[in-house]
Amino acid sequence: MHNFHFIVGSQDLYGDDVLRQVAEHSKIMAEGLGLRFAGVVRNSNEIERAIAAANGDEHCAGVVTWMHTFSPSKMWIRGLTRLQKPLLHINTQFNKAIPWDSIDMDFMNLNQSAHGDREHGFITARLRLPRTVLAGHWEDETLRQRMAEWQRAAVGVAESRRLRVLRLSDNMREVAVTEGDKVEAHIKFGWQVDHYGVGDIIALVEQVAPEQVAAQMAQYRAHYEIATEDIAAIEYQAKVQVALQTFMQNEGFGAFHTNFQDLQGLRQLPGLAAQDLMRQGYGFAGEGDWKTAALCRVMKQMAADLPGGTGFMEDYTYDFALGLNMGAHMLEVCPSFAADKPKIRVEPLGIGDREPPARLTFKAAAGDAILVTIVDMGDRFRMIVNDVQCVQQPHDMPKLPVAGVLWKPLPNLETSAEAWILAGGAHHSVLSYGLNAETMRHFAEMMDIEFIHIGAHTSIPVLRQELRYNDVIWRGVA
Repeated sequence: MHNFHFIVGSQDLYGDDVLRQVAEHSKIMAEGLGLRFAGVVRNSNEIERAIAAANGDEHCAGVVTWMHTFSPSKMWIRGLTRLQKPLLHINTQFNKAIPWDSIDMDFMNLNQSAHGDREHGFITARLRLPRTVLAGHWEDETLRQRMAEWQRAAVGVAESRRLRVLRLSDNMREVAVTEGDKVEAHIKFGWQVDHYGVGDIIALVEQVAPEQVAAQMAQYRAHYEIATEDIAAIEYQAKVQVALQTFMQNEGFGAFHTNFQDLQGLRQLPGLAAQDLMRQGYGFAGEGDWKTAALCRVMKQMAADLPGGTGFMEDYTYDFALGLNMGAHMLEVCPSFAADKPKIRVEPLGIGDREPPARLTFKAAAGDAILVTIVDMGDRFRMIVNDVQCVQQPHDMPKLPVAGVLWKPLPNLETSAEAWILAGGAHHSVLSYGLNAETMRHFAEMMDIEFIHIGAHTSIPVLRQELRYNDVIWRGVA
């Protein structure tokens, strides 16, 4: 369970009575905002200790600072230069309105956030610290919602920095966008991407006991409707899932990918197995796409308590008549997207040269969502986010037994597609109903990567200029 340390700045100048009130106000605010109160700091030593405590707390996902009074910023330098957690600076105050009839110098000495936070803002800017600044009253819902978006991004950073990604085989042969610099990804994101042969999983599949298969089948029946008489095919997926999950738990993996070009002795491409593992929170991507698998896990953790699904996605085919894009994959679409109870079906795949695999099929729920991808531009990573509106799928697909998601990309299909392609966006992405572009922007800023947003107001000429400017800026940074 993640927490966020709330460090409140002041100084000794105002006396014990003021500092007691500062502490009382800060505790009330910390409780109201769901933060862990880390104390009122008055000097360099206290600041350094508070930041060291945050750095040393493995459950701390970020630090929130606020200056209740004036807090001279030179005494923050030693602590801030050692900060290893995402930083949020809130510009607020305990009282919402000015008490016109009673305001006096005691009130003014106590409530100095209006200029105390500007002093703090200067030193964080002077130190070039990556941080977010939010202004507003701490009890206002708007500020709390914006804080929540930042906190979700910080949780994503915490997950990234400890994430291990299982590569089963390499990426799909001759495909460019699923390639990338794994060492740089480890440095930048914290993703440890490690390869194991498919044979390592096959060996475990052969060791799965009948009672383990029975237990997994019970899980399938609890969550899904079985719409096939080929129970043996489902049981094989159960064996594959038990083997994969056992391997990942033993080795500390949070995400994985497969590759239909390298199945060796697997009788089926993992379909239902991958889908159900995604339901449980594992990150996944097909065709050796380790970047999307990692991003899937990170975004699932960020969206853990939000309604709506998050999972692996691929742009599949367009409906230009309706301005819609249908996303799907051969097998592996996360059941968290489903509008109704998914069905387990067994049908030929037509690719991979293996037995017909069991998979989940369903129509996806309607609602606002985002599509997110990360691509390696050679000199930096680029995150691309597209706002979309998922719609109900009006037609059945009796000859295409895959789960699908139908969406209207903003601002429209043509502009969205042009913008995505101009930015170099991958054909794989992560779709999320719960997260929004602002949360992903926070994440990109915390990770110091490029961010491109395609939304309702996107125009191609403006996007072209942004991409040109970014090339100059990011190459200079690199």
